[in-house]
Amino acid sequence: MSIERARAHLAALGLDGRIMEFEQSSATVELAAQAVGCEPAHIAKTLSFHVDGQVALVLFAGDARIDNRKFKDRFHTKPKMLGADEAEPLIGHGVGGVCPFGVNEGCSIHLDESLKRFEVVYPAAGTSASAVRLSIDELERACMPCEWVSVSKLPEQGCEAE
Repeated sequence: MSIERARAHLAALGLDGRIMEFEQSSATVELAAQAVGCEPAHIAKTLSFHVDGQVALVLFAGDARIDNRKFKDRFHTKPKMLGADEAEPLIGHGVGGVCPFGVNEGCSIHLDESLKRFEVVYPAAGTSASAVRLSIDELERACMPCEWVSVSKLPEQGCEAE
């Protein structure tokens, strides 16, 4: 079960006690924010992309959007998200619960700079009805090995030409 993989990963870091499981869905940013009781921006959404024959997981603040130009400059390819049917076999977590904890080998993990605005964020914990409360430092530690990237735009930044 996907939440057990995430729980085992977080337990190794002493963070499994932070996992929250909900009766209702937390599969979208809006639903997760309602379930947690926070602003949507504080949800750390994990988007999955095909990059160089591998899976790149990028965690963004809930209000951030992918900036195609920045993504292409950083990863040297256009952003192409995994299909819903690819998530579980390639990552180890299904759509709505994709997170960077307990993922399959070959997945690279990237934390977008949009997250650094917050002291605490809430990524999923392997299911579409879970989240985990982590400080930014704890998130970084839980995602190791990972790297910080800047591949997003915030709502006030608008769209850039491609």
